Amino acid sequence: MTDWPAALRGVTETVVTTRGPNDRWNAAALGVRAPRSGEDGESPATATTWGRTRTRGNFERRGEGYVQFTTDPVLFVRAALSVHETDDPVLDAADAWARVTVERVDAGESDGTEWVEWALTPVEARVVRESVPTTNRGYYAVVEATVAASRLDVPAYDEETLRERLDYFADVVERCGGDREREAMALVASYSAYENESF
Repeated sequence: MTDWPAALRGVTETVVTTRGPNDRWNAAALGVRAPRSGEDGESPATATTWGRTRTRGNFERRGEGYVQFTTDPVLFVRAALSVHETDDPVLDAADAWARVTVERVDAGESDGTEWVEWALTPVEARVVRESVPTTNRGYYAVVEATVAASRLDVPAYDEETLRERLDYFADVVERCGGDREREAMALVASYSAYENESF
């Protein structure tokens, strides 16, 4: 078994590419939960797909995908909130990637939305570039805004609360983000039902 090319802890936000019926690679956001230790040893990393998404369908058809680690906020928003397809499985903005096989380990329904939990096993991995880690509040605000925007119009979530969160994250991006974070926040607004005068 191949090791992950980056340390996983809690839930790590990634972009996954899966090959669709049109032979193009669909990019989508995917939260990867780190392996957990238990009585039977260490469990594999897992991820959950919500609804009948392209990622779920491609996992079911192909049984694999490419999990990619990136700090590009624009790519993350495009993957999370739009249909973003490419000709190649590894994206230019990936700092590292792992080709994984997937196995369905659980499934159910929550507030009317079907979900499937997948075990992810890396079979090939590569670090493309190494960089000095920095902390930019604008980047993390974009990630959180993307999560909130993806839940707008989902009956299980309170829309007013989500919009308040989005306003807060937009303010953080405006104050702390750079050009790339501002571009990403503008995409959050254009890809979703969220509107903000700043973007």
